[in-house]
Amino acid sequence: MSNRKGGRLTHNSMSGHNILVMPRPNGPHSASRRTRTSGRCGAAEFKARCLELMDRVRETGAEYVVTKHGKPVARLVPYTEPVRKSFFGSLKGTVLKYERPFDPIDGEYDIDRD
Repeated sequence: MSNRKGGRLTHNSMSGHNILVMPRPNGPHSASRRTRTSGRCGAAEFKARCLELMDRVRETGAEYVVTKHGKPVARLVPYTEPVRKSFFGSLKGTVLKYERPFDPIDGEYDIDRD
């Protein structure tokens, strides 16, 4: 059964209640527009939905551009952990050539001064 606004009327036999299920609107202020996967977001909307947008970016990888008066000011993108090199071997190849490492270095030392 359907009503004139496009909703669907169902009857729950256990409770005896009639339930009206309305479809989501498709207008400019509908939920489908607010739940887009990526795009632009005004500063006021970002402020109101910041945590929700951050969760969506983390879960889906969506990207958002935050605008102020129509001009982009910030970008919300997924964070990727940088690859860390191992500490061991990190200086490999930095000393080009040193033939006699245990010989004293020529030069004047403070201890040798009178």
